[in-house]
Amino acid sequence: MHTQAQEHYRTIRRILIGVLVLNWAVSLAKIIYGLFSHCMSMTADGFHSLSDGASNIIGLIGISIASKPRDKEHPYGHKKYETFFSLGIVAMLALFSFNLIEESIKRLFHPLTPQIDMRSFVVMIVTLIINLLVMNYEYRKGVALKSDILISDSMHTKADIFTSISVIIALMVIKLGYPAFDPIATIIIALFIAYAGFGIVKQSSKVLCDTAVIVDVKKIVDIVLKIPGVKTCHKIRTRGRPDDIYIDLHVLVNADMHMQEAHKISYTIEEAIKKNIPEVSDVVVHMEPQEKP
Repeated sequence: MHTQAQEHYRTIRRILIGVLVLNWAVSLAKIIYGLFSHCMSMTADGFHSLSDGASNIIGLIGISIASKPRDKEHPYGHKKYETFFSLGIVAMLALFSFNLIEESIKRLFHPLTPQIDMRSFVVMIVTLIINLLVMNYEYRKGVALKSDILISDSMHTKADIFTSISVIIALMVIKLGYPAFDPIATIIIALFIAYAGFGIVKQSSKVLCDTAVIVDVKKIVDIVLKIPGVKTCHKIRTRGRPDDIYIDLHVLVNADMHMQEAHKISYTIEEAIKKNIPEVSDVVVHMEPQEKP
């Protein structure tokens, strides 16, 4: 099991490093040409892509901590650190959104006409295609590996896709003779980024606040009722992450059952649930005597 967990985090780490390289390549292309053409929205989009790379680094730090085994101080493991560090990505998105809006307002009062040509569109379209491929790949891997870091980072990249589309539209409008649209488009980009951050906070807070994990309760009941000696099962509660689920439940058995037999049933229930639902890390069974009529 320990080896499987290590391989799980090694896979996530490899994906993050690959995405990091692509994000930095995309961001440099946008920043360099944005500065060269004095196009604020393109440069802003480039720095947004650069923040994607920074979020990858935050993810790598979070994964290195989350992959640590359980210890005396952390009997439930370190997996929530992955969720916690995804909030670091949100902090970067919030800061970046604020700075973009601030710079855009300044540009509205001190306009500068960007130099837009065919190369501007080529840079944006090529980087947009790369971002689409990266986002789809990272999201699919995040769902498959049940990784908060990969999913939240793919949402960050998704925001980058919307901002890139906004920039392409802005370039077209600027080319038609409306340079004031450049800072307006940048404000729209900032709002897209802020919305992506809100989505990450919403998802992460569910894990950190122990919101019930979506598990088929009927499936749990069916598993438990197949165990000899169990009369009924109720008060099923869940918490944790999709890949690290903790369950506690109440089971009724005969009132005159010996404690040793009850303990054996409890252990059998735990093993049966873990076998049929691999994402479950721990099961706490509360044994209750069935009252005689």
